[in-house]
Amino acid sequence: MRKIALLMAVSTSIASFGQSPKEKSINYPQTPKGETVDVYFDTKVGDPYRWLEDDKSPETAAWVKEENKVTYDYLDKIPFRNALKARLEKLWNYEKIGAPFKEGNFIYYYKNNGLQNQSVLYRKDAKGKEEVFLDPNTFSKLGTTSLGGVDFSEDGSKVAYAISEGGSDWRKVILMDVNNAKILEDTLVDVKFSGVSWKGNEGFYYSSYDKPKGSELSAKTDQHKLYYHKLGTAQKEDKVIFGADLKRRYVNGGVTEDNHYLVISAANSTYGNELYIQDLTKPNSPIVMIVDNFNSDNHIIDNEGEKLFIVTDLNAPNKRIVSVDVNNPKPENWKDVIAETEHVLSPSTGGGYIFANYMKDAVSIVKQYDYSGKLMREIQLPGLGTAGGFGAKKKEKTLYYSFTNYITPGTIYSFEAKSGKSAVYQKPKVDFKSEDFVSTQVFYTSKDGTKIPMIITHKKGLKLNGKNPTILYGYGGFNVSLTPSFGISNAVWMENGGIYAVANLRGGGEYGKKWHDAGTKMQKQNVFNDFIAAAEYLIAQKYTSSDFLAVRGGSNGGLLVGATMTQRPDLMKVALPAVGVMDMLRYHTFTSGAGWAFDYGTSSDSKEMFEYLKSYSPVQNVKTGVQYPATMVTTGDHDDRVVPAHSFKYAAELQEKQTGANPVLIRIDINAGHGAGKSVAATIQENVDIQAFTLYNMGFTELPQ
Repeated sequence: MRKIALLMAVSTSIASFGQSPKEKSINYPQTPKGETVDVYFDTKVGDPYRWLEDDKSPETAAWVKEENKVTYDYLDKIPFRNALKARLEKLWNYEKIGAPFKEGNFIYYYKNNGLQNQSVLYRKDAKGKEEVFLDPNTFSKLGTTSLGGVDFSEDGSKVAYAISEGGSDWRKVILMDVNNAKILEDTLVDVKFSGVSWKGNEGFYYSSYDKPKGSELSAKTDQHKLYYHKLGTAQKEDKVIFGADLKRRYVNGGVTEDNHYLVISAANSTYGNELYIQDLTKPNSPIVMIVDNFNSDNHIIDNEGEKLFIVTDLNAPNKRIVSVDVNNPKPENWKDVIAETEHVLSPSTGGGYIFANYMKDAVSIVKQYDYSGKLMREIQLPGLGTAGGFGAKKKEKTLYYSFTNYITPGTIYSFEAKSGKSAVYQKPKVDFKSEDFVSTQVFYTSKDGTKIPMIITHKKGLKLNGKNPTILYGYGGFNVSLTPSFGISNAVWMENGGIYAVANLRGGGEYGKKWHDAGTKMQKQNVFNDFIAAAEYLIAQKYTSSDFLAVRGGSNGGLLVGATMTQRPDLMKVALPAVGVMDMLRYHTFTSGAGWAFDYGTSSDSKEMFEYLKSYSPVQNVKTGVQYPATMVTTGDHDDRVVPAHSFKYAAELQEKQTGANPVLIRIDINAGHGAGKSVAATIQENVDIQAFTLYNMGFTELPQ
């Protein structure tokens, strides 16, 4: 019998393989079909699984239970699943320490001893005494309640920390005295898509929606409001600062470091925002509009007295930093401090400097400037990869940054802002031999001739024989850039001879606004074409073949996988869509989905837009009589960002219409959301199941004895 050699105590590689396993027919749960029909511009569209959208119904709960039973019965039969889990746990089990930050009289930092479900927030006093400050592992028995954010008052004497239960985007905010750990007042509830920004020590700003009617996990949330909470008062007395009369989907407020100004950003979609400012030093001062439209992204990153510093893509698709006097802040008065370049800019501030983090072909270049725009130096990074951080208060002399790539575990460096000297602060001790692997960037040609970058990572000495198990990962949306980063699960995949390839598709932010726009609305098909071309490149260059290729993506990337596998089911052996946006005709009717319209458009916009969405929407494009790849859909039952109904309906369609022996499973995490805050144990098990399912359906069936 052909075998898969999985890594146990020492590194080995996949040495042999077989054909797809001969599975007995899977008895999928019976999913009743309803008669719901919607009419879009005189076109009737059936939605037989509409009932699965009701996340509160006992029928949906019963369906979830039965689907999970089928899925786990299947996964339990994969002979090397436990060995894979043992290796993943072993590699995951190393101490992880975050960059320190100072608040009041303490130095704080996150630490995880290896397999703790949630990282713990520690602190040290002036004498160096270490103690646990907040331990999210004590919040719930199963590790399903996570720490959502920690914000300290100006003098560091008080803290507001948010918790997420079951992975939900709805948060609770708890107020505490940092010196004696005493809870100061009643917990704030129903806070969503918001941080906390303190005004001095007496109160803070936060944002939320009115609690929707019906299910809080799926009902539409459409009007975001900015509130001010004064310590010692009840939440019901919190004052609405912005958004009561002006309906906006996303509203956020933040106080400048000097406590002089409140900065407000308001948007109706995931791109483009209005910008406002209010002088907090003058009682009852008006909120002044700086940008009055949604045609550009604009954010104030700092101020020096009355001079504001704004990062913007207005007339600068790759972004620039401008300054303006707060008394005349309109865009016509903006002056360049750091002009636009050919590379996309993502700046931070710290130690009295601006750090311009540029992206060149998805790889970081960091330059340090003073506030006049004078270049101080280019930071010498350890190699080609992703650098992040460089953020701190103005008074700090030492900053911290991280560096990683696909074969380099994330390492934290200290950085002396004045001298520019870097030093290793914390290097993780991971049982992974980076020197045995290679990461190469290639450029391939998409359908319309556009050159697309892709980074391919694998063991050195790989044979290009078309038989290497390969995961192709993509996203392609919302201006999100996929930059190189190390992942334990990917490391295990590659240790076992697998290839991990990441394509930087249009719709992302790797080359600025033009690159993003080229993958939106009526150009969304470009994203799928880019992904298909990536797969064809890997096959043509004999990295892999269709029998050994898996495609993977989450959220918008789940849509990517769903659309690609319905358009080209012959291209891959395995499809792994996670928490995907699968019903493009109805996505905007759930939670905050309407805010994604900049990227997608909606089915109600026009007949042309409806027809375009329908042409690629995964739920509506599953056809009877087609052999789709072996598919494992993954989602969480508490996902209130991309509601699980998307995945439920897609899996039901596939199970009904699949032809051939390839399995169609849906793996539904219970008390889990869109991914943030998921416990380490749950994350490990999910990755084990994904890799086991993938390899098994590529023909690998047995571990060496």
